[in-house]
Amino acid sequence: RLVAPANMQQAALNANAAGLRHSSAAYKYTPNMRNPPASNASNSAASNAAALASQPAVHIHGQEPLTPSMLASAMPQEQKQMLGERLFPLIRDIFPDLAGKITGMLLEIDNSDLLHMLEDRISLKAKVDEAVAVLQAHQAKQANTPKKEGEM
Repeated sequence: RLVAPANMQQAALNANAAGLRHSSAAYKYTPNMRNPPASNASNSAASNAAALASQPAVHIHGQEPLTPSMLASAMPQEQKQMLGERLFPLIRDIFPDLAGKITGMLLEIDNSDLLHMLEDRISLKAKVDEAVAVLQAHQAKQANTPKKEGEM
């Protein structure tokens, strides 16, 4: 079939759009992918709501789940507070006497790494063990340092 030049461009756009819809439907995208395909305006509100609902959340017993979007919408100091509130109970289960100090040490780490540690308990345990080793080394150094007169 021959298409007139004026309709040729419209026919190409329709075919191209149909091809794009077909090809994107063939792939399943994960919610944490870097560059998601652009969606049309009519579906954007629904897809945004779905994306928020499908975000991985960090669940700590007795606390509200923490999602990356919750962190992103908070001020930097509030982000650290939110992360610290979720880290502390986990660290307290491992080292009850040092939980406050270790939590403070870990909060010096980048928020994305802290979020990863909340999601991956093996990673958290490794960082906690590292912090305990630093504390023990510091305490050993202080024990071996002679005290000056007047110090307790």
